Amino acid sequence: MSRLEQKFTALKDAGRKALVPFITAGDPSLEATVPVMHAMVRAGADVIELGVPFSDPMADGPTIQRSSERALARGAGMSFVFEAVRTFRERDADTPVVLMGYLNPVEIRGAERFAAAAAAAGVDGVLLVDLPPEEAAEFRDAFAAHGIALILLASPTTDEHRLQRLCADASGYLYYVSFAGVTGASERLDTAAAGERLRGIRARTEVPVVAGFGIRDAAGAAAMAVDADGVVVGSALVAVLADAASADEAGTRASAFLAPLRAALDAGPRT
Repeated sequence: MSRLEQKFTALKDAGRKALVPFITAGDPSLEATVPVMHAMVRAGADVIELGVPFSDPMADGPTIQRSSERALARGAGMSFVFEAVRTFRERDADTPVVLMGYLNPVEIRGAERFAAAAAAAGVDGVLLVDLPPEEAAEFRDAFAAHGIALILLASPTTDEHRLQRLCADASGYLYYVSFAGVTGASERLDTAAAGERLRGIRARTEVPVVAGFGIRDAAGAAAMAVDADGVVVGSALVAVLADAASADEAGTRASAFLAPLRAALDAGPRT
């Protein structure tokens, strides 16, 4: 059983919802990345989504776009991302790490070479925002051969035919994008509409379904978690970390931000 399967099984058995924070590797500094990852786990993170900096992050709003630009300017390429995960694994062998990014850095290396390097570093899953499910077979097979889940995305505009395919092919977990737009646009978050969609998707797939985009605080996390197996919080956390002056300060900020979300999820409806 993979780390992702173990984590979500344990959460389900305990009646708890997953807290899945996103940070951009290399931001607010190269040195802060691993300490922040550990701080997030101490604050109650169940899975970490580690953003791979990319020059054209088309699915992301300005907050994550700027964090990606800053990280790239510091030299946070794919080798740095793998090394960050490898270093994190020296002290944490249990918390799943999912890389979230875009197809180009994977295609440059080739699916097999990328999957082998990711597995060697300790990566558990990869989410590629711009990889259509119809073109994902090569990557899914290469990743699966190395024990890595290809995380797929569904959204409010996903049609019935594609949703059937996503639910059948999903591994690790299925990421539900709570609205049609870029990350961070919290004014577009409609938890009632998202809840109805989430209930329908969860009834059709065997993997957990987590919801992201637009979740900025404890109230939003708790509301979205009613009908999801977990929630992803990204832009709001990235913004909190952006001007941290040191790795210690970044870790403290991450913990302070996530603690209320963890408390709200644990106080909310049980699975």
